Amino acid sequence: MRADRLLSILLLLQNQGKMTTKALAKELEVTERTIHRDMEALSVAGIPVLAERGKHGGWRLVDQYRTKLTGLKDSELKTLFLSPSFQLLSDLGITKDWKEARQKLLAALPNTLQTQTDNLWNRIHIDTDTWRQSSQETTALGLLQQAIWEERKIKIAYEKANKETSERTVEPLGLVAKGRTWYVIAVSNKDIKNFRVSRIKSVELLNEVFIRPADFQLAEYWAESKLNFVQSLPVYEVEVVASPAIIQRLTFSGRFAQVMSTGAPNENGWFPVKLTFDTEQEAASYIIGFGDQMKIVYPTSVIESVKEIAESALFLYK
Repeated sequence: MRADRLLSILLLLQNQGKMTTKALAKELEVTERTIHRDMEALSVAGIPVLAERGKHGGWRLVDQYRTKLTGLKDSELKTLFLSPSFQLLSDLGITKDWKEARQKLLAALPNTLQTQTDNLWNRIHIDTDTWRQSSQETTALGLLQQAIWEERKIKIAYEKANKETSERTVEPLGLVAKGRTWYVIAVSNKDIKNFRVSRIKSVELLNEVFIRPADFQLAEYWAESKLNFVQSLPVYEVEVVASPAIIQRLTFSGRFAQVMSTGAPNENGWFPVKLTFDTEQEAASYIIGFGDQMKIVYPTSVIESVKEIAESALFLYK
């Protein structure tokens, strides 16, 4: 409803200070044209919204203006009590704080809503852990959090993918958890980079502070960084025919290969399938695992790779 959207705009500007038309449209999932119409409606209603032009412009409320329309709906209150990832809270060392804050919020609710909240905890649980426990070290998270909150530079010893370790001084901007893997986003040599926390061998908190970029938005940066990473990944396509016995299994193989398409069965009842991998070696290792239930059609180079793997295995077990 439009009234809800107008209230959302008002609260966003009150909490964020300033937002562009594009940012508001993205947040509220409407067009930029709709945002302009909503701003006109707010202005007509007597809400003091101002438009600032230029590179760092955007919409904002007149200084000191605050709305008192902050009552929460029942559905909105419920979202505050969704169970978070206890694994991530534990990594950050704030499980106890979260539980105490939850109890304080719960105590402030009417009795009827307290019962609904209890039901919510029993119906939705979020578990971000893997089936097998990860041995990833997150001992650096405490110092990283302190540096982020206090905007202090840190010196880290960081192990690269090739196992080489180098020291560098960085300006930490935020932490991101991708599954159970933590990343610290930091400015290094004037560029914003992602550092995997488990590869940080040591952290030294420096007394030197830094100025956080005023326009940096952690969630937006991570979304763009993730997209760029995925687009940069190599793609190796392979065409095969697969036995009906394994077709269902292929749909659960996303960790190792991605099924791009499947066609109608041929005269032998086998299905043409197009798969993608990162490398030819990954393709060969994956396909040979299906034995005589999958046959390569294209490219022929993968056939040679599969033959080499098979011959090596036969030689090993002579």
